[in-house]
Amino acid sequence: MSDIIQLLPDHVANQIAAGEVVQRPASVVKELLENAIDAGATNIKLLLKDAGKTLIQVIDDGKGMSATDARMCFERHATSKIQKAEDLFNLCTKGFRGEALASIAAIAHVELKTKEDNEELGSSIKIEGSKIVSQDFVSTSKGTSLAVKNLFYNIPARRNFLKSDTVETRHIVDEFQRVALAHPNISFLLHHNNNEVYHLKSSNLRKRIVAVFGSKMNEKLVPIDEQTDILNIEGFVAKPEFSKRKRGEQFFFVNDRFIKSSYLNHAVVNAFDGLLEQGAHPSYFLYLKVPANTIDINIHPTKTEIKFDNEKALYAMLRATVKHSLGQYNVAPVLDFNRDATLDTPYDFNAKQKSTSVPKISIDPNFNPFKEEEPKKNNFPFKREKQTDSWESLYTSTTVSHKENNQELFNNQEEVKTQKTFQIQRKYLLSSIKSGVVLINQSLAHQRVLYESFLESITVKEANSQQLLFPVKISFSSAEIEMIYTIKTELENAGFSFDEFTKDSVTIKGIPVSVTESKITIILEELLSDIDLEVPDASFSYFDIMAKSFAKTLSIKTGTLLSEKEQEGLVNDLFSCKEPTISPFGKSTFKTLTLNEIDNLFNN
Repeated sequence: MSDIIQLLPDHVANQIAAGEVVQRPASVVKELLENAIDAGATNIKLLLKDAGKTLIQVIDDGKGMSATDARMCFERHATSKIQKAEDLFNLCTKGFRGEALASIAAIAHVELKTKEDNEELGSSIKIEGSKIVSQDFVSTSKGTSLAVKNLFYNIPARRNFLKSDTVETRHIVDEFQRVALAHPNISFLLHHNNNEVYHLKSSNLRKRIVAVFGSKMNEKLVPIDEQTDILNIEGFVAKPEFSKRKRGEQFFFVNDRFIKSSYLNHAVVNAFDGLLEQGAHPSYFLYLKVPANTIDINIHPTKTEIKFDNEKALYAMLRATVKHSLGQYNVAPVLDFNRDATLDTPYDFNAKQKSTSVPKISIDPNFNPFKEEEPKKNNFPFKREKQTDSWESLYTSTTVSHKENNQELFNNQEEVKTQKTFQIQRKYLLSSIKSGVVLINQSLAHQRVLYESFLESITVKEANSQQLLFPVKISFSSAEIEMIYTIKTELENAGFSFDEFTKDSVTIKGIPVSVTESKITIILEELLSDIDLEVPDASFSYFDIMAKSFAKTLSIKTGTLLSEKEQEGLVNDLFSCKEPTISPFGKSTFKTLTLNEIDNLFNN
């Protein structure tokens, strides 16, 4: 039998490695920015075209590379960060595996220009699909400029998997923000399609957070600072009243490296216990310093997950530190045993020597408890139903008709006679039908009703807009402002009206008639989050995402008490929908239970 195992060619091995290292343009951005930081740069520029698909260029003023290093850096497993295996457990740099540049060069056109400070000329290298096309000496400034063009040009299947420019740009901005927040002492510049998105000057931590997320962020921040033998914590958490419905502004940094940790996140959320509304998430920017030999950052290819030696101790200290700061800055109630003596009753108080006034009691001498009073006017928007004389009348059947296309749900499109609906645990509605009973999830049912209503008003009808008496100014990050501006036309079709866009805020002067002013911020935040998770390549996709997002945000929530009329109205509206059986997100809105099925429950 002939041998079948063979070594892969380098260019094939690099393409395979690229599948692990380079998932999307944002992966390239992360690697290049981290290399610039490791090179000691104080000014870093990131230039993008077409969400990084056409161009990703990082220019830094770091120490640069020699001609030999410029060529060696594109070889597999070539790195200046480690010399031996033990170095993996004492890392102070970002990159260390030596796979990134080799993987990037295998799937793109790469141009590198670099020069060391003590050299007169620098080196220029051009690579296409792992093949070095040219290497020359050039006149260039100190530092490194690395341009990655036509990403995935030789792997069209991978390129087709990329999402829209809006989504890919958002991922790039996320990576850029993480690196910029971890290094406030470095100046960063981000240009996309020749438009300046961020210009972050070297500053302190608080100013950097405000520069990234807008001026309104400054008033939201509560400082965190705790120094111990095994852990140093500093940073900020946002006040509970500024919590959000999404997890966007949650950042952990360990030794200046962004990480994701559900375990540490739980510690922070636990510190906010009792201060957040249901479904709200706290915002935080927390920087942890631990000894390098107590963590392992080599457990995941993207290096965003870390293994700690003493997780339980870190959890307890993080929770206690956040909780202490919330109490120290009067954000959370605390037990204070140091009473203010000026508020106590003095010991020498003598009630007899103090003049006190007896409260007057007013009496109506004409009051007659047996006199019949005239009925007061009803202030309710609906007429109060007359009290029934007998309990049997509560079970009198009423007739409810539905659209033809949904009557088949109720005994072959015959007219359905239902009894009064009942709300169960403020979550479900129970209604009687001829064949048995129907159990409706009130939240999912309302989502379906709102979704079809919004979608029709956006795509078919001309959406009605209500003008605000006073325009509302809402703060967002620069990246979020850019995304809102991208879908401005679709939002206007939905009923929004905009007055002004700035780098960190948007002014709204009109909103859809079904939206209240207090819900504007929540709706836009939810919408931006939903767009991140979708692939909006066509305008209709934006409309569909908007309709789903609006329906999810404005729908009746579990725990809402509904009146009898509201219950019946929701049931009628649901079965007037085109697709009453499922919610906009594919979940069943109701379940029917026939008489035979009910009988079988008692025959077992």
